[in-house]
Amino acid sequence: MPLFSKTLSVSNFLESKSKLYESPEQPPEDTPTRTYLFASFSAFIKASNSFFAFSDIVTIIRSTNLVRLIEIITTKNEDKFKFDTFTINLKSKDMTKNIFTPISKLGEFGLIEKLTKSIKTYHKSTQKGIGDDAAVLSSLLKMEQLVSTDMLIEGVHFDSTYTPLKHLGYKSTVVNISDICAMNGDATHMLVSLGIPNKYSVEHIEELYAGIMLACKNYNIDLIGGDTTTSPTGLVINISIFGKAKKKSITYRSGAQPNDILLVSGTLGASYLGLQILEREKAIFNKNTDAQPSLDKYEHVLQKQLKPEARIDVIKILKDLKIKPSAMIDISDGLSSDVSHICKSSNVGAKIFESKIPISKETRLVSDEFNINPTICALHGGEDYELLVAISQTDYKKINKNTELTPIGHITSKDNIDLIRDSGEEINLKKEGWDSFLSKKNNTHI
Repeated sequence: MPLFSKTLSVSNFLESKSKLYESPEQPPEDTPTRTYLFASFSAFIKASNSFFAFSDIVTIIRSTNLVRLIEIITTKNEDKFKFDTFTINLKSKDMTKNIFTPISKLGEFGLIEKLTKSIKTYHKSTQKGIGDDAAVLSSLLKMEQLVSTDMLIEGVHFDSTYTPLKHLGYKSTVVNISDICAMNGDATHMLVSLGIPNKYSVEHIEELYAGIMLACKNYNIDLIGGDTTTSPTGLVINISIFGKAKKKSITYRSGAQPNDILLVSGTLGASYLGLQILEREKAIFNKNTDAQPSLDKYEHVLQKQLKPEARIDVIKILKDLKIKPSAMIDISDGLSSDVSHICKSSNVGAKIFESKIPISKETRLVSDEFNINPTICALHGGEDYELLVAISQTDYKKINKNTELTPIGHITSKDNIDLIRDSGEEINLKKEGWDSFLSKKNNTHI
């Protein structure tokens, strides 16, 4: 049942909102927590072309008296989403109160202090985190240091029209953790640097950081520093991630051998279709501001797009089975691109069997709705953040019937990367995954 009725006053809404964040840190197993975020489906979006969280009621009211609200119900483990839409009446005397703070009022150092005052650390190796000119980490004994970085830019990697800030913070952290997983390592520490446009308030960045800190908590990551500055255009998020792994356990892209088995974790193609749903609803709204989005049946694909998870569980499975992959990569650019990366680095080829590519029932239903072949979504969509793993045939026997890993093909000695259709037809796969330097026209793939 929804926590709120379909119409309520702002004063009651704000009172209810404050109570949401008073829930205990560890609620009972069967108690769902609820997070409420304003979606983009309001006239405010048309005016500003930006998505903001609940703290922007004052700004929104200048454009419209109504705003849609997406109720996102998450379980304790933050792994299940339910989307419902409601309309909230914003006609209230409380609207005369300014409830958000310009960043200029705090300044850079005041903002940093506000964002980082409650940060916790999880690793003994963190001798000094935020608060000095540099963080101090203990030297790793018998371990190698893994380092990666990733940048997300508004208008290139995310659309603020339909991306909730808390989800954006969570996702920006997870995609970096996924890179450490791809090296067969464990992520431990990270740095966050932000380029912030004037249109974002203190409360907006707090919402972004709420997502970052939730990911840090879920994955035991110590946030040990970063930087903030102004941005003349869109929001820029740069995260540098640090991890660790035993030298003999580190897995590169370059170790695949002919006859190795290729496996993928989870299912593929959902994230791309989640993006198509969001783009469709945005286009509908731009034509008709009274349009009511219906997202209930798209729960799976929207979750994969807005809040992916890094597959640390797969890394644990491999370690428990004493399997060291010969090559591994996370599927961020699309299966076709990432198979190509492994093959190029290893100087080998591959055969992928279409019938073996794992695609969920939900993904197939949405692909039918868009009249898109789900295999194409899996091959070229990107942002699945699953793991593509190459292992020897001997190690494959240890996998047995593990449901988290699905064999999809094998490595060959030839340079070709071929897709074997159900009919037996062989198609040479071109690398057509995501590339931010290509034009949007060339990045559609479909």
